[in-house]
Amino acid sequence: MKIRDAARLVAVILALALVAAACADDDAQDEPAAATTVASGADDEAPVDVEESPGDEEASADDEGAAEPPDEEQAPEPDTEEEAPEPATEEPEAEPSATTEPAGPKRVAYLSASSANTFLLASVGEMERLADENNIELVEFDAQFNADLQTTQLQDAVASGQYDGIILVALNGPGLVPDVEAALDAGHEVVLFNQIVGDDLSTNEPQVDGIAASILAPPVVTGERAGRLTVQACAGLDPCRVVYIFGIRGIPLDVALRQGFDSVVADQPNIEIVAEGEGQYLGPEGGINAIQDILQAQPDFDVVVGADQPLQGIELVLTDEGKLDDVALIGLGGSSPAIEGIRDGRWFATVFYAPASEGRLAMEAMIAALGDGTYTGGVDPNGGFVDEGMVTSANVDQFTAEWDG
Repeated sequence: MKIRDAARLVAVILALALVAAACADDDAQDEPAAATTVASGADDEAPVDVEESPGDEEASADDEGAAEPPDEEQAPEPDTEEEAPEPATEEPEAEPSATTEPAGPKRVAYLSASSANTFLLASVGEMERLADENNIELVEFDAQFNADLQTTQLQDAVASGQYDGIILVALNGPGLVPDVEAALDAGHEVVLFNQIVGDDLSTNEPQVDGIAASILAPPVVTGERAGRLTVQACAGLDPCRVVYIFGIRGIPLDVALRQGFDSVVADQPNIEIVAEGEGQYLGPEGGINAIQDILQAQPDFDVVVGADQPLQGIELVLTDEGKLDDVALIGLGGSSPAIEGIRDGRWFATVFYAPASEGRLAMEAMIAALGDGTYTGGVDPNGGFVDEGMVTSANVDQFTAEWDG
């Protein structure tokens, strides 16, 4: 073979080798480029190094770029903390607060002068009704007409810290002032009814700063009304002999009642107090005992003045003695027996009281004080009655008794 022909053959072989190498690169895109060995025409076993063309290098770079992840500077991934939307979340339901639970009942201590007193039984009935309707627990303390016992009960109620309010029927109004002040200082609401706390027994206005209400007819005024009725009963009699029956001699209530009574009858020359007795406030029995003792010492009299409860017993004794038609009975209380007795002509008169209204007004005042702090002040439950509550045969049909005597 000629040398020129041999050179052409070598050139053809080299060209074919280059084409084969390029095809191999295309078929193996993920494989790195490698040196290609071709056999030369002079010696098939001798390796020949062949340089890649610039085009082949560019193709390899492109292939490698496709297999590798993009550079962070060229294609940054989104910042999930700043750009990615957060999933919607529901607000957790609020746990119920302890303050949303129903409040427990308020506790009110009722310091009664006597739980056996029929007048106060009518009062406490209304207080209990309103207490039940207003989530109030009413706890009654029975002083049994013992002023010292009541003082101890009041002190114990305050010291216990168990009560929000105190309703008081005071047996010793002047003496209880320091203890009522202590109750107020301890944060209790205090309501008075039927009896005064203080020295002035002619007014129902509270005499201790901070008392929420004072629901009562001033006892001096009540005594004056009893005196005016006695003047009417004694008209045309000279002398007019009067028996006066205390409830409980010496307690502030009875002292004030007698003070009011005397202020009216003292300047009446025809009126003479011929006997006195003590009938208590518990029912007819006290009156029976009192008038029997009086009859032995003073059998002749024209008028008997006293609380409704003992007067019922006095009526029984005078009926048995055949003296009822000759004696005018004047009560203090306006009970059912008194109203019926006046209507039937057996009693001359009574000073009307409204114990159920007193109890209702007292509890309403306590509810107001415990609720929004409203203070009611002094209220006379008898102030709006016909003829100032002095019941006689002329007006008896305009009164309805609130207790049974």
